[in-house]
Amino acid sequence: MDVLGRIARAISNALRDPEKLPGALILCGVLEAAAALSLVFFRVPGGVFLHHGDRALVYVYYGVLIAVVVFGLAEASTAFWVAGDPNGRRAVGMTVLWLSILPLIIVAALGGFSSAPPK
Repeated sequence: MDVLGRIARAISNALRDPEKLPGALILCGVLEAAAALSLVFFRVPGGVFLHHGDRALVYVYYGVLIAVVVFGLAEASTAFWVAGDPNGRRAVGMTVLWLSILPLIIVAALGGFSSAPPK
């Protein structure tokens, strides 16, 4: 949970100072992508995802995680664009930063920021 606290502090700092916005975007994007990739490679979906032998939810699980990885990498690349003119591109950067909260919640709910060892 310390990772989520660091992300929250970075977002809070980016709200006050446009110069810190690229750092927050990179931090959030890379951590989203890394956490989602760790779920893809080291966690097997269970519970609801394996209900009645239907494989459709398993495909949805992996599809959502891949989408989070792509969004995280796109968010990190947006940070480099925003760094070119932090004051002029602040609105776009803040929009991407606020949109990144949903993937963060999804990955955290699925266990991406868990300290428990993978099975």
